[in-house]
Amino acid sequence: MNAPLGIEQLLPALDHRHLDWLEEEAIFVLREAVAAFERPALLFSGGKDSCVLLRLAEKAFKTRVDGRHFSGRLPLPLLHVDTGHNFPEVIAFRDQRVAEIGERLVVGHLDDSIRRGSVRLGHEHESRNGHQSVALLEAIDAHRFDCLIGGARRDEEKARAKERFFSHRDSFGQWLPKEQRAELWTLFNTRLRAGENFRAFPISNWTELDVWLYLARENIPLPSLYYSHPRQVMRRKGLLVPLTTVTPPLAGETVETLPVRFRTVGDMSCTCPVQSLAGNAAEIVAETLGLTVSERGATRLDDRSSDASMERRKKEGYF
Repeated sequence: MNAPLGIEQLLPALDHRHLDWLEEEAIFVLREAVAAFERPALLFSGGKDSCVLLRLAEKAFKTRVDGRHFSGRLPLPLLHVDTGHNFPEVIAFRDQRVAEIGERLVVGHLDDSIRRGSVRLGHEHESRNGHQSVALLEAIDAHRFDCLIGGARRDEEKARAKERFFSHRDSFGQWLPKEQRAELWTLFNTRLRAGENFRAFPISNWTELDVWLYLARENIPLPSLYYSHPRQVMRRKGLLVPLTTVTPPLAGETVETLPVRFRTVGDMSCTCPVQSLAGNAAEIVAETLGLTVSERGATRLDDRSSDASMERRKKEGYF
C-alpha cells in the first residue's frame, strides 16, 4: 500500500500556470496605474492581500536580487488607514516589513479624525471599520493622491464583485456602481476631473486560493495570526469573536481557548478567526480547497448587518 503524502509534497504537483497569468495581469494593471496618474499610492495594511500586492509591485518596478529581495525604490508611497483598533501583531509586522524594504509609509490615523471632530463615535467600543472612509478621504486630500491601488478581490464580497480594475470616485469620494466606465479589451478610461479620484484593483480576478498558492510559491512573509495559534474567543452570532480590549465578553458568554487562524485581518471589533490547525501556507491551501463560504462572509461581523452593508460603505468612500 502506498504511504500517505503530506500537503507539502502534493503542493508542487498543482498546476501553477494560472498564477503566472494572474501575476502578469496584475503587473500590467500596476504599471498602467502608475503611468496614468500623477500621485498614486499603494495601500498596505500588512494583510495577506496587501503583502501579495507589495510583492507584485516589487516585481513590476524593482530589480530582483534573490528570491525575496529586490533593489531599487517603488515609484509611489505606501498608505495605510489605522483605525486604532488594529491587531498589534499586524501593526508590528507592517512597520517591520516597511523598514526591511526601505519604502515610504503614509499612515492616516482615525484617532486624528476623531480629535478633529470629523468622526464621532456612538460609544467607546463601537466598531471603527465603517469610519475608515473619513480618514481615508482625509488622507487623499492631505497628500493629493489621485489613485489608490489596493488588494480588493471580486470573490470577497458581492459589492466588490461589481468593481472594475479602475474604479472611479466622484468629487465627494463616492462610488456610483451604475456609472462605472467600461473596460473593453483592457482599454482603461482613467480621465479625471478636478477633485475626483480613482481606485485600482490589480488582483481583482484572484481568489483566496490563488492568494495562498502565490504566498506559498513566493515564500511571502505574513503576520503570525494568519497561522494557527491558541486564542481566547467567544461564540457570537455563529462566529468566534476574539477576546480583546474592544471586544469583551457579553453577559452570559463563555470564554474559550481554541486553536484558530485569521482568514482576513482588520478592525478588532469586527474581525473574527476560524478554528484551524493549519500552521503554514501549504496546509492553508489544503483547507481553502474545501471551503464554501467567502472569507468576509465567514469572519466579518459588520458585513452580516445586511446584504448591502459593504456597498453602502463603498458609496460613502470606503475602499
